Amino acid sequence: MLNFRFERAGLEDVEELAPLFDEYRSFYGQQPDREAAREFLQARLENGESVVFMAVAGEGEDRRIYGIAQLYPSFSSVTVQPVWILNDLFVTQEQRGQGLGSLLLEGVKGFAQGTGAKGLTLSTMMDNTGAQRLYEAHGYVRDESFFNYYLYF
Repeated sequence: MLNFRFERAGLEDVEELAPLFDEYRSFYGQQPDREAAREFLQARLENGESVVFMAVAGEGEDRRIYGIAQLYPSFSSVTVQPVWILNDLFVTQEQRGQGLGSLLLEGVKGFAQGTGAKGLTLSTMMDNTGAQRLYEAHGYVRDESFFNYYLYF
């Protein structure tokens, strides 16, 4: 059994993160484009626009990333506090059910608390019931008060 750990990603991890991030994008119906995934992650990290965490196992040549979580900073105007958007959470198919989603969720919670944030928000597809069970098991509450609207171009 692999021994997983929670790590914050840096620019040096982008090449290894890109295939996993591209797999995540494909899960949500996007055409595979590893180069676009790599460029996107690199730009977010270079510009300090997101924080990426990884579920990692192994050392040196045997080190491999099996899960990712990407947070974007935001703010609550009502409570005048920072809040983090858990925009991306993904675990490789072969490692699902091994606790990596929980490892990532607990890790990002600790990170958000350490920044003095009000909390974390996320969205998931209505039919992604496995993810919904995971989120609810970690204390996330489905919003019953607000509708979400989008204006995409």
